[in-house]
Amino acid sequence: MTLVAWIVFIAAAILEVGGDAVIRKGLRGSLVWFIVAGFLMLGCYGVVVNTVKWDFSRLLGVYVAVFAVVSVLAGRLVFRETVPASTWVGLAIIVVGGAVIQTGHG
Repeated sequence: MTLVAWIVFIAAAILEVGGDAVIRKGLRGSLVWFIVAGFLMLGCYGVVVNTVKWDFSRLLGVYVAVFAVVSVLAGRLVFRETVPASTWVGLAIIVVGGAVIQTGHG
């Protein structure tokens, strides 16, 4: 995977996780503008992730692994959640799956 693809996937994951977090805050606090901002962030995620010129299944298959890592790290570091061991194990399985998709491309 190229450096550009890594940067794009990380940026897309930050937009997707951030957009979801903003929508969540908006829903819990009845803040319509937060919900609208979250929608805009999620729309930007869709544009950013698709700048990588790969087959759609490979693109999202590999991206899901990056998204999963950013999601779990955001839960742990930003929201200060306790992440159970089962989540870390599941995350490892997802990352291995992403690696299989990436390296299996012929």
